[in-house]
Amino acid sequence: MSEKLGDKHKLLIFINLMITGISTSMLATAMTTALPPVVDYFKIDMTLGQWMTSGYSLAMGIVMPLTAFIVKRIPTRTLYIAGILCFIIGELACILALDFGIMMVGRVLQALGNGVLTSMGQVIILSMYPPQKKGTMMGWYGLAATAAPIIAPTIAGVLVDTVGWKYIFVYTMGIMLVSLVMSFINFSNVLDLQDITFDVFSFVLSIAAFGGITLGVGNIGSHGLISPQSGLPLIIGILGAVLFVLRQLKLDKAFLDILILKNKTYSLAVISSMLLYLVMMGTSVLMPLYVQSVLGYSAVVSAFVMLPGSVATALINPLAGRIYDRMGIKNLFVIGSICLLISNAGMYFVTLSTPLIVAAVLNVIRNVSIGCLMMPLLTWGTSQVAKEKVADASTLLTALRTVAGSIGSAVFVAVMSAVSISSQASYGNAAAMHGVNVAFVSMSISTLCMVGIALFGIKKQK
Repeated sequence: MSEKLGDKHKLLIFINLMITGISTSMLATAMTTALPPVVDYFKIDMTLGQWMTSGYSLAMGIVMPLTAFIVKRIPTRTLYIAGILCFIIGELACILALDFGIMMVGRVLQALGNGVLTSMGQVIILSMYPPQKKGTMMGWYGLAATAAPIIAPTIAGVLVDTVGWKYIFVYTMGIMLVSLVMSFINFSNVLDLQDITFDVFSFVLSIAAFGGITLGVGNIGSHGLISPQSGLPLIIGILGAVLFVLRQLKLDKAFLDILILKNKTYSLAVISSMLLYLVMMGTSVLMPLYVQSVLGYSAVVSAFVMLPGSVATALINPLAGRIYDRMGIKNLFVIGSICLLISNAGMYFVTLSTPLIVAAVLNVIRNVSIGCLMMPLLTWGTSQVAKEKVADASTLLTALRTVAGSIGSAVFVAVMSAVSISSQASYGNAAAMHGVNVAFVSMSISTLCMVGIALFGIKKQK
């Protein structure tokens, strides 16, 4: 159906996707900077409060497998507008929230809308444009997918210290309302529909798998691994994942085609994207905690520490897309993963007396890496599967990396907290700083795996 769209029409749809992506992506990480004041506002502890970010990722991970089905059954325009409305209702709930429960309901609604919109946006771009333009267009789309969530803490910090954290939702809702109007005017039914039947059992199993694993890991920080709160959800999640896979293998038309993982190149893209998100989302939570909770600076200072990295991502994303179109993934992957390793390992040597600019420079290096890797990995992975499988490939990769991000934000905060507590006697006032150091060492191990894949797992071709 995309062949019937003119270049101008494609551009208008692409602009619409970009505007939507800016709003949805901002709220994926904006609450990390606002976490301390939100925790104070609702009078809850930090472990519960961090579920505003990890719970958001969890809900997105749950809805994304469903998206692979509904994009094949519901007209593109109708589904896209429904996703925007769901997101707006979620923002309104957070603005009006008087207790943390309502706040979480709003965050879940935002995540459900974002899960649909993010999956659709990627599939639409990959379907509308020919292979020689996919990298470039996905690179520009990456401005919303990577620059927006990275710059969000900067904007959120200014809003928190001036007008209050609820205005984060007010301003992003304004952006989304613009996108809603544009969708009614410009959007078309871009994707072809398929005659497939909804498998309720597969959907239930996907909820158990994605939800159980992420919930279990998220509870480790407050309850420990050997506890009903962590162990039981993990067992349910792992069992659900096994049954989900077995179910898909038996169906004539799978709810989510996992057989595409047999493609070695696609599998490497999935694993690499999961490792990237594990680190990226963990960093998005740890950096504000380091600046505000460990060093005692304000949210505005925390925001401006992260601002140079946001600018770097904005500059590198479109360039990375062009490089991918011309040279393939190999060089981007090698350079990006090594830079990511340097930025994470460098945080181990940061102390309480280290100038704050050092952390800001390391954050720039980290965000250059993210810009080099995030969209090119997705484009590279989905380019290896048949056209009719692009929705499944994009959805599966995005769902798995989102869950990995949720795990990363929970696990690395848990590592930081556990090390800080256990090292009080040895490190005294520097115990919290030592916790941050060790958390970044943990990230470096994940990043080292990415370097290995880049150097030894990929041939020098697209």
